[in-house]
Amino acid sequence: MKIKTKTGTRGFDVTNSMNASVAALQPEGAYKVLARANELENSGREVIHLEIGQPDYPTFPNVTLAGIKALAEGKTDYNPSSGIRELREAVAARLTETRDNLEVTPKEVVVGPGAKPLLFLSTVALIEAGDRVLYPDPGFPTYRSMIEVTGGKPIPYGFAEADGFVLDAKQLAERIGPETKLLILNTPGNPLGNVVSEKKLRRIAELAEEYNTFVLADEIYSEMIYEGEHKSIATYPGMKKRTILVDGFSKTYSMTGWRLGYAAAPAEFAEKMGYLLTHSVGCTATFTQHAGVAALKGPQKQVERQVATLQEKRDLLVEGLNSIEGLTCPTPKGAFYAFPNVEDFQMEAQKLADYLLEEAGVAVLPGTAFGSGGQGYLRLCYSAPRPELEEAIERLKEALSELKRT
Repeated sequence: MKIKTKTGTRGFDVTNSMNASVAALQPEGAYKVLARANELENSGREVIHLEIGQPDYPTFPNVTLAGIKALAEGKTDYNPSSGIRELREAVAARLTETRDNLEVTPKEVVVGPGAKPLLFLSTVALIEAGDRVLYPDPGFPTYRSMIEVTGGKPIPYGFAEADGFVLDAKQLAERIGPETKLLILNTPGNPLGNVVSEKKLRRIAELAEEYNTFVLADEIYSEMIYEGEHKSIATYPGMKKRTILVDGFSKTYSMTGWRLGYAAAPAEFAEKMGYLLTHSVGCTATFTQHAGVAALKGPQKQVERQVATLQEKRDLLVEGLNSIEGLTCPTPKGAFYAFPNVEDFQMEAQKLADYLLEEAGVAVLPGTAFGSGGQGYLRLCYSAPRPELEEAIERLKEALSELKRT
């Protein structure tokens, strides 16, 4: 397209006209793999999907019915940007009940269309150009993107594979400092399935206090923990005032497409978050929020049953992966992901993931989809039907054995 100007005609480059940090954005690896997997399926191939982090069970019936009832009653109007009163009260009560020694009020709660926008807007609210932000690598890819879009300086911290990807507290302590504005913490974690110990949470709290650093605690997998109970950084002495706790409904209640999440933060911060929601999304769908109330106030035994089933699937997949020559996989303690080490195959993670999709019909993600620290690893989601997991193990074993022979 040509644009006529006073100085003549020049080419118009859309990309060069964009904010540089936005122009540099890349898609999430999971969606790229999903698109290729769908292409193969459309050509007649059968693909087993272990790439997308989505529960394989439907939204619980009481939740779905509550959403339908709200629609039937015409609850489709605008609502307060921070969320309807009933849901903010239910969230506050649930957090107070499930996080030891943490008291949350409705004024400290904001509701959003999924947890991801709340992670992003929290970063917008805190970070200015040049601010240092610590984030996990391997970690959820949105973390680095939201830091860069807001002009922050991303500083990764890592994990030790032994004992299930233990947080490297020494490395974290070396990288935090007076210029560190924010530390992002995800436990249970994606993609590692790891759980940060109480001892290390206490150390993080000490560092946050020492350097006057905010903590953005992504606790979206808080209900999916297989040993003990979930511990939140917000419950440690002095941490409530400097923690933004983000959680949601997508994983626990299998409400990925409903788009519903929440954050709990100091009341002053929560108020400004409400304004950011006003000027970005307006509000979250009213009927969806009523479904969220039903999820929090309804029976939680159905959640416990699904977590128990996930644990069985975890054990099945991890045992199967460890039976493959050249592959080792720690047992994840939370979430629903396995992160096996595939360095022995001497192939870049992306190329190996492509090979397994094209040759074995198993869609997995390269560890590098979660940062440079993921080189030498793959991520597999085991929230899939058990027969598919069993078939995936056999396909992976055959394809990787063939790779070893060549």
